[in-house]
Amino acid sequence: MTEPDGLHSTRPTVAVIGGGASGMMAAGTAAAAGARVTLYERGDRCGRKLAITGKGRCNVTNNCDISEFLLHVPRNPKFLYASLSKFTPADTMSFFESLGVPLKTERGRRVFPVSDRSHDIVDALIRYCRTNGVSIVNKRVTRVVTEDGAVRGIEVGGQFIPYDRVIVACGGLSYPTTGSDGDGYRFAREAGLKVTDTLPSLVPLEAGEPCATLAGLTLKNVKLTMYETEKSSRAVFSELGEMLFTHFGISGPLVLSASARMGDVLPGKYTASIDLKPGLNESQLDTRILSDFAKYINRDMINACADLLPSALVPRCA
Repeated sequence: MTEPDGLHSTRPTVAVIGGGASGMMAAGTAAAAGARVTLYERGDRCGRKLAITGKGRCNVTNNCDISEFLLHVPRNPKFLYASLSKFTPADTMSFFESLGVPLKTERGRRVFPVSDRSHDIVDALIRYCRTNGVSIVNKRVTRVVTEDGAVRGIEVGGQFIPYDRVIVACGGLSYPTTGSDGDGYRFAREAGLKVTDTLPSLVPLEAGEPCATLAGLTLKNVKLTMYETEKSSRAVFSELGEMLFTHFGISGPLVLSASARMGDVLPGKYTASIDLKPGLNESQLDTRILSDFAKYINRDMINACADLLPSALVPRCA
């Protein structure tokens, strides 16, 4: 595809760098407002990271008001207030349903496509761009060109292409294989902007002791609490939900949420506590265990634990 002539157009020209959710949304909206838009995606297709979110189902938003939404943003929620006021979670749901993607609300007010297919969300955003006349170019932008404190265009493959506006939406450092390898931070630094130090967030955690024997075990309806051991075992996170063990540690929805509250994850700084039966108080749990012991009175202790715990956990707890 041939790149546009940039400033030669009578319509304002816009380059959007990054074909993820924010990039496609920005490109389609700018084009709908009358701009001549070219979306540059360095990979072979748009929405690669979006397609793998929510275990391939895509948690589109949460079905709640703005105040509740912001309560669950761990760092600087005020930054999002202006954007959410203009485009609420309800607006997000209406937007995708208007593009032909029926949605449903599940536990925790999480919103997913009825089809449970993240690709339906990706395809809808691509249609939104193309319907509004966005040109999609699968090339990597290597530089945002500035002059006298203003953006003049971009550089692609050694070629300068002028634009009236440039929108940088190429993600952070979260998933390099999908294209998020830090280009956006580099563009910002080259433009003279201050970049805040980056920390991992929404990531699995490595455990101090091997978890290989439990790898693949999923725990549902458990309570995960993360303690910061350097500060008198202060709890920095505690929620009910689902998690799983990996060969190197723990992962799953609870763990990803916990990681966003943990800041710099240094070895030995945090301790994880898993309540396998959060619905039972100490007395109820004691009664349950005694009942199981009575049921298996002539059997090994491991057998007595089989009704209470997942089989993979029994050897670790008995």
